[in-house]
Amino acid sequence: MLSTAPSPAASSGRIAAIDALRGLVMLLMMVDHVREFFFIHAQVSDPMDVQATQPSLFFTRLAAHLCAPVFVALTGLAAWLYGRKQGDGDPRAAARAASGFLFKRGLFLVFLELTFVSFAWTFDLTPRTYYLQVIWAIGLSMIALAALVHLPRAAIAVVGLAVVLGHNLLDPIAIAQGQPGHAIWAILHDRGFIDLPWGARARTSYPLLPWIGVAALGYAIGPWFVATWRDRRNRLLLTGLASLTLLLLLRNLNGYGEAPWVHDASPIRTAMSWLNFTKYPPSADFLLLTLGLGALLLVVLEKVPSRLLAPLAVLGSAPLFFYLIHLYALHLLQLAAVAALGPNQGEVWSLPGVWAIWLTAGVVAIPCWYACRWFGPVKRASRQPWMKYL
Repeated sequence: MLSTAPSPAASSGRIAAIDALRGLVMLLMMVDHVREFFFIHAQVSDPMDVQATQPSLFFTRLAAHLCAPVFVALTGLAAWLYGRKQGDGDPRAAARAASGFLFKRGLFLVFLELTFVSFAWTFDLTPRTYYLQVIWAIGLSMIALAALVHLPRAAIAVVGLAVVLGHNLLDPIAIAQGQPGHAIWAILHDRGFIDLPWGARARTSYPLLPWIGVAALGYAIGPWFVATWRDRRNRLLLTGLASLTLLLLLRNLNGYGEAPWVHDASPIRTAMSWLNFTKYPPSADFLLLTLGLGALLLVVLEKVPSRLLAPLAVLGSAPLFFYLIHLYALHLLQLAAVAALGPNQGEVWSLPGVWAIWLTAGVVAIPCWYACRWFGPVKRASRQPWMKYL
């Protein structure tokens, strides 16, 4: 793979399709976060209740499922590209550079989750419950990947595949709260609560183990992005189609890692049941769907002229900055709506329908886009070491 001629995009710097895909999934994430802040009267459990959830809300939530797997995979890919650039042709130096960056940025993300991200959701400096969500999972996955990058790339790929496809074999293992090992198992695989020494508790919303596998796979495909465009396209196509084919096989076996799907008198409800994949932790089916679609989307986006990708790439080139500002913007907007219009659902103000979720996300995305367009050059020009982690 490394012997083929590099693509112009890979040689000149950032790859527009990667930034555009990252920007696309972040917009879908914003839609889901608008739902959490502004569609309070119709919150859904996870996995979604197929019989109780309206189809429009179900498929809105399903679209958001693309976000975390694609973003974590691209995190692994970005780490490989960073290491290659810093290593200047020396594989060991590249691994060391990637490992150091992953470890330090992973710690930074864990810190952000427990501070600025937690506060963005609650506006409470001393919350009773800390929700360890996607930034936490990405941070710890980066720390784990910092160790894995010293293995041969084939071994990293095998570890990634084994974890992504095989972690559901661990589903029968459960450790009750108060038993030895509960905290570690809650962090790794079994979503739960952990008591903290000062009387609060932590909720492991994103069990870690599958995300380590996703990050490893993203790192393992790094050399594809210094190959010719034709070779990269063929590998991404094969990966995407193989993932979706394996998904069809596993889902129609109707049992591994998922609640069985059922036929319904309504075809749409049957489709919803089939597509009702488990996210916490992400099942093999969930990851095959989202990573398969992500690979195919990269193929499509690489065919789009860079000037048309530019609006999405602006968001994708400053992802953590976008994540932070959009959470604060949505929470402040909720408080402003309550102050101006009064609460209409308990103590909060709720949107009237699913259409309004998408409309609100589109409106809020506009000032966030301008903020990211301003921040990108500032970040690149800054000499402050911490700025490169945003």
